[in-house]
Amino acid sequence: MLEAPEIRQVPGVNLDDRLRMVPGFSLFRRSSSLVAQPTTQGISLRGIGSTGASRTLVLWDGIPINDPFGGWVYWTRVSPDELSRAEVSRGASTSVFGDRAMGGAIALFSREPERGRVTGGWEVGTRNTNAVTAGGSFLTPRWALSGNGRAFTTNGYYIVGERARGPVDVEANVRFVGGDTRLDLLGARQRLFTKFDLLVEERSNGTPMQRNSTSLGNIGANYWRQFSRDSISVLGYHTRTEFRSGFSAIAADRRSERLTSIQSVPAESIGGAAFWRHEHGRWNTLAGADVQRVEGWSIDSLFPTGKRIGGGTLLQHGTFVQGDVKAGIARFFLGARHQFTGQQRQFFSPSGGFTAGRRWWRARGSAYRSYRAPTLNELFREFRAGNAVTQANAQLKPETVFGAEAGFDFVGESRRLGVTFFRNDLRDLVTNVTLSVTPQQITRQRRNAASALGRGVEIEARQRWRNWTGELAYLMVDSRFSTGFRVPQIPRHQGSAQLTWAGKSTFATFGFRTTAYQFDDDLNLFRLPGFGVSQFSVRRQLWRSLSATLAVENLFNREFLTGFSPVPATGAPRLVRGGLRWDGRIW
Repeated sequence: MLEAPEIRQVPGVNLDDRLRMVPGFSLFRRSSSLVAQPTTQGISLRGIGSTGASRTLVLWDGIPINDPFGGWVYWTRVSPDELSRAEVSRGASTSVFGDRAMGGAIALFSREPERGRVTGGWEVGTRNTNAVTAGGSFLTPRWALSGNGRAFTTNGYYIVGERARGPVDVEANVRFVGGDTRLDLLGARQRLFTKFDLLVEERSNGTPMQRNSTSLGNIGANYWRQFSRDSISVLGYHTRTEFRSGFSAIAADRRSERLTSIQSVPAESIGGAAFWRHEHGRWNTLAGADVQRVEGWSIDSLFPTGKRIGGGTLLQHGTFVQGDVKAGIARFFLGARHQFTGQQRQFFSPSGGFTAGRRWWRARGSAYRSYRAPTLNELFREFRAGNAVTQANAQLKPETVFGAEAGFDFVGESRRLGVTFFRNDLRDLVTNVTLSVTPQQITRQRRNAASALGRGVEIEARQRWRNWTGELAYLMVDSRFSTGFRVPQIPRHQGSAQLTWAGKSTFATFGFRTTAYQFDDDLNLFRLPGFGVSQFSVRRQLWRSLSATLAVENLFNREFLTGFSPVPATGAPRLVRGGLRWDGRIW
């Protein structure tokens, strides 16, 4: 779990760049949401995931924020500085979550409203970066109103290296405005909140014709009621989005490009869930049901002539139960989920595990079976990245995983160590299969791979000495198809280190993360070398609630590759931002 100070100490405009210090967290093709095409912003945890679709469910105050059409995440929706904590659960060790939680779940929680709190900030940075944030909350004994908003713009950076760059290449960038408003009705034994958030963003993807934009709105509500030993919770949400993008074919000398299609993807989803929890000292029970209906279409205007339309409706619903019982120093867990996947298929997901501990030590283990149904995006939407074309496939089946893990934790007053060994047996994994490779175009199609196996170990350590805190994290995972090829986009080794100093009015942190080589394709033809980057941030309290910040990403301006299209694409250069922030009560 990451508390608010840990989230704020890592540099990054959006939350995905801050979560990269968590071992195993990655987006497709190593790209940052600062310049990445939105459809590639799905999450992989522990090396589960070889495409832009997310194998991880993201909840914001209990409401799913994965895109209804494609499962990816718009990281520009969430302001990292307005979160109270982020809980990262790796693996499908619980049966409570259904579709899109095959690799785990990330739960984000907004800051609790405070009486008379006002926040505001202004940042400027290299590459003509500007950011403005504002927010606040009003609290009474019976209700609370809170809201936050931010606007961001940057000229961005070139995503093609200087040696391969041509006249057609321009800087990739993003401009967005987003915000959320929440109304809470408070009570001693019951609570209701309603929440609305919206996002408008536009991006350049590296050439004049490759641009995209998104408009998104979401409304959700959650009611909770506590009885003596029981509690109930009901939530519902409705999301509407429209993604628009232009695609082009680029000449081999990168001196010109030709528009191939303009795409519009309107989509909407409506869903809800109900939970009942019973607590009884030595044992607890949780049961419930959920449902989601998604409708979306990919509408392509082809050039010079033609039109292509694909899409439809997916209706999923499931029931689940989970319980735990304490026996001596151990606690045992057992759960199950029955799901209708929306493709005339049903799926049963059992899970079980244990924890046992005494004083500073704890042992744990779990085994589970889970699934992910293909999204409308994978079934019906074709897309292009440079001269690499990926075709849709309406015949895709759900992918499944049978996983097991075991580990131990040592938790002391000033130190912590956690070690986890895991094994994931993947079947019918949806991946981009290469059909042909020529100097002019790479053609791929989404298909179910026969099987894949991922095995590895995860290590996290934390030590505190007075004002200093040191953290180390490491993930080793060997993910291979049954053919022996490495699963694309998954490095064998990832690691991070961070050193933080917290004084009375100054907070500074230096971090380093490294990634071994990985492949960009299923045939292991395109190898992305490993790399390491450093980052630094410092915050100084100037007066009461006013602070100054400085953040530097890729401190030593290291160049690294993020993909091939087939021209090598590069990641973010050195980015520097600084500004002022007010965060406090005014009455």
